[in-house]
Amino acid sequence: MSVPALDTTTIAALVKDATTAPSMHNAQPWRFRFLRDSGTVELCADPGRAMPHADPAGRALHIGCGAALFTLRVAAAHAGREPHVRLLPDPERPHLLATVDLSAPAEPGGTLVGLYPAIARRHTSRYPFADTPIPTPVREDLREAARLEGAALDFPGPWHVRFLLDLVEDAEGLDMMDPDRLAEVEQWTRIGAETAADDGVPEYAFGPRRRSGRAPVRDFAGRRHPADLGTTDFEEKPQLALLGTETDRPGDWLRAGQALQRVLLRATNHELVCSLTTQALEWRDLRWAAREPLSTMAHVHLTLRLGYGPVGPTSPRRPVREVLDFV
Repeated sequence: MSVPALDTTTIAALVKDATTAPSMHNAQPWRFRFLRDSGTVELCADPGRAMPHADPAGRALHIGCGAALFTLRVAAAHAGREPHVRLLPDPERPHLLATVDLSAPAEPGGTLVGLYPAIARRHTSRYPFADTPIPTPVREDLREAARLEGAALDFPGPWHVRFLLDLVEDAEGLDMMDPDRLAEVEQWTRIGAETAADDGVPEYAFGPRRRSGRAPVRDFAGRRHPADLGTTDFEEKPQLALLGTETDRPGDWLRAGQALQRVLLRATNHELVCSLTTQALEWRDLRWAAREPLSTMAHVHLTLRLGYGPVGPTSPRRPVREVLDFV
């Protein structure tokens, strides 16, 4: 197979794929720089898209950028390039989160290429899921996906799921009493004419309001009044998974983001859909309580709601020209 040159068109296509990654409230907190001389892509945090109230440490920002990094790796492998990654390579440049050297051709037998078709198919779904259990072999495959990126994925038992759902309800109550957090969510939601924006969560992606059930789906409408998306019954016993790491530093957050996207792409290949739940994890005390006491997962970064159901709509993405520079 011929390997395409690392010209502007090729790099722009790789970055376009990378930007399909999920991020908190679809803030897309990343920027990319391509260094022509070395064939290297730099991934940088965009501090202007941080959320100081819900994410004061920047953990969610790093996770979103980590997901974009993994997507870039998959796209590069598909294009015949071997992505060599360095995380946090320069302490003097804290916003430089990773470098990806694309100068070498792909090594034979790589495992990333098979995930490429799932990039375009993966979308967050805020709709009800079926009660169909996720088969054990599929769960094991998703666990392995997280492990390959230096993270862990646990499927909590019934009592722990109930406890997690209680934590989400507690977090939602705290959020309603915090005007700064409410304003932050409103900043990243798009209603009416705002849906033409190329970031944030548009009202058509909110999903229906929950009439019954305990599935943890964030109410993005809040105090605003979008078009009526209807109400419906959600799962009484949602199938949840926890993704986390042993330590809790920026490098761990980037690994968690890469693990998240590997899990999501593998889940998509298994015809699963997913929504992410972070409400309880945005409060320090509730986040600590979310972990299962007997688990080796010391720090929970994300709660995933997985199942079989409708695929969510495509949320907007910023044009590549706004997130990519050539040097």
